[in-house]
Amino acid sequence: MAEPSDYGASWYASRMVQAPVRDSLALELDVDVCVIGGGLAGLTVAREVAKRNWSVALLEARRVAWNASGRNAGFVLPGFGADPQALMEKVGPADAKTLWELSKAGADYIWRTVRDEQMPGAELQGGGWLRVSKTGGERAMAAHAELLTREFGAHAEFWPAERVHQELRSTHYYSGIRFPDAFTLNPLNYALGLAAAAEAAGARIFEQTPAIEIDPAGVRKRITTPSARLRAGQVVLAGNVHIGGLVPDLANTLVPISTYVIVTPPLGEPLRDAIGFRGAVSDTELADNHYRVVDGDRLMWTGRCTTWQGDPRRYASALAADIKQIYPQLSNVEADYAWTGTFGTTVHRMPQIGELMPGVWILSGFGSQGLATTAMGGNIVARAILDGDQSWRRFQPFDLVWAGGVLGRMATQAAYWYGRSRERAEAFLVQRSHPLRLPAIEPAATVPPESPEQTETAETAAPRKRRRRKAGQDQPNTAEA
Repeated sequence: MAEPSDYGASWYASRMVQAPVRDSLALELDVDVCVIGGGLAGLTVAREVAKRNWSVALLEARRVAWNASGRNAGFVLPGFGADPQALMEKVGPADAKTLWELSKAGADYIWRTVRDEQMPGAELQGGGWLRVSKTGGERAMAAHAELLTREFGAHAEFWPAERVHQELRSTHYYSGIRFPDAFTLNPLNYALGLAAAAEAAGARIFEQTPAIEIDPAGVRKRITTPSARLRAGQVVLAGNVHIGGLVPDLANTLVPISTYVIVTPPLGEPLRDAIGFRGAVSDTELADNHYRVVDGDRLMWTGRCTTWQGDPRRYASALAADIKQIYPQLSNVEADYAWTGTFGTTVHRMPQIGELMPGVWILSGFGSQGLATTAMGGNIVARAILDGDQSWRRFQPFDLVWAGGVLGRMATQAAYWYGRSRERAEAFLVQRSHPLRLPAIEPAATVPPESPEQTETAETAAPRKRRRRKAGQDQPNTAEA
């Protein structure tokens, strides 16, 4: 059985369900579909194609979900990394709304699949996604929520600062937007459950089997691995930045981004007093900060992105300092777990989905998108292969754009550092000119997701128990950004 050490020292690895160590490909094989890459998108394709009794082989160079798919924050969100206004300008309002609906269908697929397969350890948690502002701009935030509702049909609730402070007791936050249909889960256990479901449907998964060469010519594509060759009628390239050894031109369209994640020890009452919201929280358009409460009274916090893969232990103290800055009441916070994962993001911040040449499909670029797009993309490609569905053409306006190589990575890192510094400076000035005081209030219970695909579980239906705050107990927080 797989050991947690195979998946690093993450909090997810400490809670992973039992999973088999799968054999590498050692014999010649001929299948209908070959999926290269054992992340969430590739596993979705394998499951959906196998359910239709097509023969499927999935090749994974290391372990299923060993990197980004099993190391992320577990946010399942509507929409894309691209700005909604820019998306409408690129493809028009009607197509932009269709794309949004496709992403929502991806989120529904994940929720439904976890429930239908009764995946152990998936830890579905409702409550939605709350995106808050550190720089004021209440009118702009309200207008953005209205645009999402009007143009995309999104379920987006504008929250004024007073409502935000009922759930997040921080003077660094102003207004926000809550997306009730979003949710969180344990991505590693979801991926392992997805692999098991694909195999139950008939797919064959081979680990420690890198594809080292591909010949896409002809009706039957030929894929070479270190120990055997494979032929397939359809090939799906579902790799991340690590696919560069096989198709360097594809890898060169992705900027590698490593994000750093910590999980605190149990924090008890101080955490419950500071954060009442039990969904996902983002307080930036950049890497800092995204977080959620896990395991009842631990805090998972992610940020501090780099275009290289650093030692997560070196970033743990910086992430802990970020927590203390936003929530000074958590002054003694430390990291029980610290890890990193590397994903690929595109220049246009949209996923790469489509047919590169007859019978060769691309399924990549899901960094900064949330997990819903992996399910969306996997289903789109599976339907295209099985039924000739043309939904993938919706993504044709988002070309494979060269990411700039080393200079592109340097520019991305510089832009992140500049954006982070600018955001902090703006937040400091706003907080100096419009200081906030936290009223002593009783937080309202957060409503769980209302999507018809997202039936309540015991976890999402259980009421939150919060200690009643009496008037005068909470002191104003005047810490500077």
